Amino acid sequence: MGHVENEVTPFLKSRRAALDPAALGLPDGLVRRRVRGLRREEVAARAGISVDYYTRIEQGRAPAISEAVLDAVARALCLTDTEHTYLRNITHPGRRAAIGACGSVDLPPVRPQLRELLDALADHVPAVVYGPGTDLLAWNRLAARLAFDYDALPPADRNAALMLFRHPDARDFFPDWEQAAASTVSGLRAELGSLPEHGRVNQVVWGLRESSPDFRRLWDAQDVVDGPHGVKRINNPEVGELLLTFGAFNVPAEPGVRLCTYTAPKGSPTEERLRLLATGLSAGAV
Repeated sequence: MGHVENEVTPFLKSRRAALDPAALGLPDGLVRRRVRGLRREEVAARAGISVDYYTRIEQGRAPAISEAVLDAVARALCLTDTEHTYLRNITHPGRRAAIGACGSVDLPPVRPQLRELLDALADHVPAVVYGPGTDLLAWNRLAARLAFDYDALPPADRNAALMLFRHPDARDFFPDWEQAAASTVSGLRAELGSLPEHGRVNQVVWGLRESSPDFRRLWDAQDVVDGPHGVKRINNPEVGELLLTFGAFNVPAEPGVRLCTYTAPKGSPTEERLRLLATGLSAGAV
């Protein structure tokens, strides 16, 4: 059995607490504030709804909330576009899933064209296809030499979030581990909002919440960021530090599936180190 979670309450409470009343022009009032952020009545007033109705929304007891009301609450709480989408998804009637779906990992198939693209990039650009819940569906040879040896891992462990929080070498591979972990968790929360009924996404999230205090701490921060690009620093055991720019591209008609590439500026030390890794691959194959 799964665990039915009310994600609405902790999310809205955290967004209230994150706001600075003074910055929004709100006075302390007759009674000094004892907690950070906005009071419920202040959010309700900014959204133009009753305090009772906002309270029911925050407690997850308000069915069939209109888009107009959700938009007003998002504006009142100064939500980002990603946070707004997340709120809309988790408050949608019937879309909250039981977290912790049991069973084996059933990975979706990867199109032959994507595998051909991975192979075509293999000598110059590390590339990975990720599925829902950050499962690794496919990768090229150069990607498998950046940090983790994907081929040596059991299939159930070939998952970016699981490796980051459970693999004993993760903090050695990623010197900015805290940043990478926070980004992974906020991305998983965004994915849970867009795919709330997906068994694998729920399985990964609940499993890490149960087993990893670091994951639980970052998850409880309620951050929602779907970062399709950025910079990642990796300590490679063969060639040293790599400073890579990554880009994630949604695969059409396959929800939750992304192609992620890792590149380096032309003429940079990282480009040369990637070339050395690729050369090592070619030499080893001869």
